[in-house]
Amino acid sequence: MAINKNHEFEDLENIKCSVVEKNVPKERVAFLKQLLEFNGYTVLVVLSPPAKAAPAPKPVEGENEIVETPTVAKIETYTVGVTDVMFNATNAIFGRFLKTNTGHIITLAYWQQKEQESTDNIPYFANDENIQSWK
Repeated sequence: MAINKNHEFEDLENIKCSVVEKNVPKERVAFLKQLLEFNGYTVLVVLSPPAKAAPAPKPVEGENEIVETPTVAKIETYTVGVTDVMFNATNAIFGRFLKTNTGHIITLAYWQQKEQESTDNIPYFANDENIQSWK
């Protein structure tokens, strides 16, 4: 059991793993798997259990309306984990431990796929005034 929600463990394919992300679409799985395997981690991916549907609202007494229950879209999502139980995604990103296949350090924006390339050689805590001192 994890001490907090930032470092979860789960048995994936009967192997104890550190959970990287849950309920991930197929495209994100491909991105994370390539990235983590390049950094030397063994990645396991399993199908996440389907989401539970919300219970239908109870009809008010005296009303004869038929209430339709909303349908839940069945999108396949996955759980991504690594066999190294010491791995923590937050520590790896902000500790600057992960690199891209081009040798750049992975930033939070790159991890979240908000940027196409990670070109950050400046620590995440540096602001605009301090940038000149790092160059």
